[in-house]
Amino acid sequence: MSQNRELAKGSLGTFESAIMGIAGTAPAYSVAVTTATIVASVGILSVGSIFYCGLIMFGIMLAFSHLNKISPHAGAAYAWVGHVFGRTWGFFAGWGLLVASIFFMVSATIPAATSTLILLSPDLVESTAWVTATAAIWLTLVTIVVTKGIKQASYAQLILTGIEFVVVFALVVAAFVQYGSQPAHPPSIIWFSPFSFTPQLFATGALTAIFFYWGWDVTMNLSEETRTGDAGKLQPASHGAFWAMVNLILLFVIMMIVVLIVLTDDEIAQANTNVLYAIASKLFPSPWSYLAVLSTILSTVGTIETQILQFSRSMFAMARDDMLHHRYARVHADWQTPWVATLVIWGLGVVLLFSSSFMPSVQAILESSILAIGFQICFYMSLAGFACAWHYRNQLTNGAYTAISYVLWPLLSALFMVFIALYSIPTFDTVTNIFGIGGILVGFLPLFLGHLRRNNGTGVRGQRFE
Repeated sequence: MSQNRELAKGSLGTFESAIMGIAGTAPAYSVAVTTATIVASVGILSVGSIFYCGLIMFGIMLAFSHLNKISPHAGAAYAWVGHVFGRTWGFFAGWGLLVASIFFMVSATIPAATSTLILLSPDLVESTAWVTATAAIWLTLVTIVVTKGIKQASYAQLILTGIEFVVVFALVVAAFVQYGSQPAHPPSIIWFSPFSFTPQLFATGALTAIFFYWGWDVTMNLSEETRTGDAGKLQPASHGAFWAMVNLILLFVIMMIVVLIVLTDDEIAQANTNVLYAIASKLFPSPWSYLAVLSTILSTVGTIETQILQFSRSMFAMARDDMLHHRYARVHADWQTPWVATLVIWGLGVVLLFSSSFMPSVQAILESSILAIGFQICFYMSLAGFACAWHYRNQLTNGAYTAISYVLWPLLSALFMVFIALYSIPTFDTVTNIFGIGGILVGFLPLFLGHLRRNNGTGVRGQRFE
């Protein structure tokens, strides 16, 4: 082991960054797990919710890309918000991501577990105990891969994402061929019309739709491990984020259309976290339909991997800057990975998984964690949007394109996220509020402890935050 604080520089290029960004959102996983929730909330307007939230998230992507010009940083939003608004706001931007990532270990590993049990022992799928135990096994295996090195993690992602896209493409083509002329839900302009939404309906759908897109920003947390570009220009990590976002908006809109033309509302509700399998079962005979289950497993494993990467790099960066205890900044001498921070999310994920097993059903666990994560995503990403708009406010006079890209689009995206979060709070039940809001408020404790540690002279002054 080592006290070294340098990660494996120059390990990833633009293509690998784009794959990481796509894998971070896990298209097959997101559609399989979140579709039933969003359709139950807004029905056929799910397509519009996905599209408009994609535009909102694109604005946040622009904010991250431009802020990355300040300095590529493993802490991403934490570092840049701190640079613009001060250490405390930066800390909470990072903390929001850390908390969301911990809850994500539940909402991600559970679908991997249910899909695994569908293949191995279908009668155990509704057993919360078996599902959580299987989820813990998946979490452990992925943690081992991530700890061994960023190159190994990127190779794994290339394979997983490639297989996932082949299966998803086959589903899309078969869906339009078989159900294009006899859709379960006849396509309509209403699906996309912004006038179909009330403010409450938009906020309700958007909080879930944002969850679809979350994870692309792992490209920014890996920017210190990405090959460098020319000073003042977009880094390969930013290019990767751009292409990941373009592909994701197209893919999610198309997949949501596929869901609606193939499945009825009752079939979507009954499918629960196995929507892709429900689609495949109507399109392909057994055993080919099980390829959708395999796609969901691979996609879920991929997003667990990227989320562990995102958490560990953020915690590493915050500890390196002494905002968290410096023990979390330890880097393995051979693997050049923040191994302590990686083990932290594994341990917390396992504890939360088995704690959640006391909830009455798998669906209850997923609904609470998805909504809580959506709130936390809005929190830390809106801070990044505001930071970009403020930092580059002088660009407002440098032409329409520059003003929109650097200031207006990130600012409007941040404002929309604040609106979505605030409008949704009254709709949360007690458990979701505890997860979502309480998880962020807990951050005051490590913030206070860090303040005491630095004042007592026992901390290690960060080198990259200032």
